[in-house]
Amino acid sequence: MGKLTVRVINRSKHPLPTFATDMSAGVDLRANIDEDIVLRPLQRVLVPTGLYLSLPEGYEAQVRPRSGLALKHGITLLNTPGTIDADYRGEVGVIMVNLSETDFVIRDGERIAQMVVARHEKFDWQLVESLDVTERGDGGFGHSGLK
Repeated sequence: MGKLTVRVINRSKHPLPTFATDMSAGVDLRANIDEDIVLRPLQRVLVPTGLYLSLPEGYEAQVRPRSGLALKHGITLLNTPGTIDADYRGEVGVIMVNLSETDFVIRDGERIAQMVVARHEKFDWQLVESLDVTERGDGGFGHSGLK
């Protein structure tokens, strides 16, 4: 399978993000900070990465939480997944939040989020009076039960 090319400016102190394995869906983004950030319980902060992207038209970058930080420390991201549009040229930032009861320290170079690049489609609306009937219907938000 061919690889997509994403143009990037790296103004961080760290190497470009890489895929951890051949079948990884995304790359880990690192904090690019001059001093530690203490993230207090329920506090949120925008953490810079030092990366600036130029994505091809029809693609977006999705910034997602890292499962290890979420499970071990209660650290996740707001606006998840955060979308970086193809026409955005600013620095990639990560909106982190501490959902635990203890302080969490973010250090320079720490892997703070994952980024996945994905294709998306443009669409047109078609205004209708009714929708096709499905078995699920309007069931949502846990409609299928616990098992």
